[in-house]
Amino acid sequence: MSANKERNDAYWKATLRLLTPILIVWAVVSYGFGIIWKPALDNIKLGGYPLGFWIAHQGAIYLYVVLIFFYAWRMKKIDREHDVDED
Repeated sequence: MSANKERNDAYWKATLRLLTPILIVWAVVSYGFGIIWKPALDNIKLGGYPLGFWIAHQGAIYLYVVLIFFYAWRMKKIDREHDVDED
């Protein structure tokens, strides 16, 4: 196997190690808290609104923005580690 192929494989593995937990968090928040556990969470109030409703309509959006910034920050670090950054 060539050195270039090994570097590419290592880069792809690092990227997948980053994406996997991010997608798991996204799925749990979107489907778990927003749909599956929403009725149970609605018994808790946040700012006068049921928590399940709030997560499905507001809280998830905040989390997605945080995930985007986290992904960008970590990918920049991974790019530098594998010498594929644009700087």
